[in-house]
Amino acid sequence: MQAILRLDMAGQPRGWITAHEAISAYARGDVIYGIGETLPPVFGGIQRLSGQRSRIDLQPIIAIQGRIIQGFTPPLCNRTLFRRDDHRCLYCGQQFRRADLTRDHVLPSSRGGQDKWENVVAACRRCNWKKDNMTPEEAGMPLLAVPFRPNPYEWHYLAKDRILVDQMDYLSKQFKAQRDWAH
Repeated sequence: MQAILRLDMAGQPRGWITAHEAISAYARGDVIYGIGETLPPVFGGIQRLSGQRSRIDLQPIIAIQGRIIQGFTPPLCNRTLFRRDDHRCLYCGQQFRRADLTRDHVLPSSRGGQDKWENVVAACRRCNWKKDNMTPEEAGMPLLAVPFRPNPYEWHYLAKDRILVDQMDYLSKQFKAQRDWAH
């Protein structure tokens, strides 16, 4: 079944939950509001007294009661990094399968470069090996794009393989700029 985008009370994305987790949130009364076209209904058991069958209509985006947490640092992993860079080596420009890409530190970690969004890019094995322990300038391999940290909306898009139109509409309205990977 489809994943549901979970929001906090302020409308900030806070993760993807399963339909089962969303049903539990609805049953507990924790859902404040929902956004988007209603998904196919989920039916439960039949109530003994009324004879009516229970039914929950899920929406693809739900805001759940709770405290609002300020700030969100998107976790860095190769899967989302490679999606951010469109599975493209940011040195030679070719697209690769995920298995053929590596994480390259623009300023090498051995020279003080940190493992953070703004210092890492997708690179094919050949370019990563060629760049070695140098900066792009020293290696004569200019970057084709500037590495950036995705905002929470972009990260939630990058973290999920399949999302619904309503979820994409909600998230993409807060993207920092037009992204090739966001069509």
